[in-house]
Amino acid sequence: MAEETVAMRGTSPATLSRVAHDASVSMSTVSKVLNGRAGVSDATRARVEELLHSHGYNRRSSPGNLAPLVELVFDVLDSAWAIEIIRGVERVARANGLSVVLTESGNRHTPGPEWIDGVMQRRPVGVILVFSDLSPDHKRQLRTRNIPFVVVDPAGDPAPDVPSIGSANWSGGLAATRHLIELGHRRIAMITGPDDMMCSRARVSGYRSALEAAGIPVVEELIVPGDFRRETGIERGTELLSMIDPPTAIFAGSDLQALGVYEAARELGVDIPGDVSVVGYDDLQISRWVGPPLTTIRQPLTEMAEEATRLVLRLRTAKPDENLRLDLATSLVVRSSTRRLD
Repeated sequence: MAEETVAMRGTSPATLSRVAHDASVSMSTVSKVLNGRAGVSDATRARVEELLHSHGYNRRSSPGNLAPLVELVFDVLDSAWAIEIIRGVERVARANGLSVVLTESGNRHTPGPEWIDGVMQRRPVGVILVFSDLSPDHKRQLRTRNIPFVVVDPAGDPAPDVPSIGSANWSGGLAATRHLIELGHRRIAMITGPDDMMCSRARVSGYRSALEAAGIPVVEELIVPGDFRRETGIERGTELLSMIDPPTAIFAGSDLQALGVYEAARELGVDIPGDVSVVGYDDLQISRWVGPPLTTIRQPLTEMAEEATRLVLRLRTAKPDENLRLDLATSLVVRSSTRRLD
């Protein structure tokens, strides 16, 4: 491989041959590390990566060394929720002459080492991660190759140097609960999302705030854990609706969980909204088609994905601002699954 001259932090030039010398490896080994190829031990790979970082290596991007791809990473790729994100990314990517590669990290919020090796080989123009975060090593590796990244709806509170796009989850939780309170409900249950996800915690906080502002005691037994999936909505919905004193309303932390509550209610002979009002979260297309159509909080998923894609493309040529975090507004969509309490 031809020797590449690069800029080092400070005034001294650094070359890949210098990295190879300091790591006591060949230039071909450095090339394998840079391009995510096999045939390098974990220890050697880590040593070379550290030297690339310490020497301030930053591969210059050019049309010849980047593939016309945007990499889109999900922890799990199996729901209507994911389709809304894919639609937004694909729309902006197509307008810019790019294709989209989908990757599933396997129920992990931080992709594993096999993923970063694949990215090194594919060399996309940018990476968009959904419900995910990057390890410090992965951040360094992407930056060393000049591959920008953006996180959509980050699982945890992103570091200041991680660009991210989210939505106003606290306001959404507040609006859903206020709607039910305004309809006269006082015994309002909530099926949460995972505790380790920032969006889930924010929705629960909004729910609690609405109850407290209305002077309604928060009943802890009415807050049950979920994971945003339909199956959990069935389980938790069955538990709540089978209580001796069941809730008159249920706020599900996602539309999929709300659809699970629909199924639980059907099995138990409970009428929606006659016996229990139900509010979801996301405003997936299916929420308009179920019977009765679902009252929900609209999370602008497609718009979030579009913003993330535009941002990752801008970051190819511009350094991100500190604390680059954008939260889009949510809104209440009232349909037929909620009614005024008699």
